[in-house]
Amino acid sequence: MRFHSDRRYHVPMSPEELWATVARVEDYQSWWPWLRRFRADQLADGEVWTCLVQPPLPYWVRFEVALDEVIEPHTVRARISGDVVGDAHLDIREHLAGAEARLVSDLGPGNPVLRAFARVGAPLVRYGHDWVLDSGVRQFLDRHG
Repeated sequence: MRFHSDRRYHVPMSPEELWATVARVEDYQSWWPWLRRFRADQLADGEVWTCLVQPPLPYWVRFEVALDEVIEPHTVRARISGDVVGDAHLDIREHLAGAEARLVSDLGPGNPVLRAFARVGAPLVRYGHDWVLDSGVRQFLDRHG
């Protein structure tokens, strides 16, 4: 079972300001309390980030984000592996009131337990995924919007 997302978020800052803020990977855990563990050096080609996320469901999700392409201040393309597998990309463009961030991902469960859970509880898994994205953007905008 795969979960495809294509979301657009409008942010009241220029693409360059948004990029500079998103590049502060050392601040991620202070922005997002559900990001229980996070290890990253920078937003750059070839970096691998290690994540432990706790959605509002009875499980934790461990995964790595391998940054395949980073083009400042507009594009990040990544592969995800671990409890979640797939790919994602972020595109940042100018918009009327600042910047538009478009996040596209194609993800699925990467271990047998989550695959079984996703088969019987697909709506809950989708809810957990959407909750992380939506609350993440809301929490980001509360601090920076």
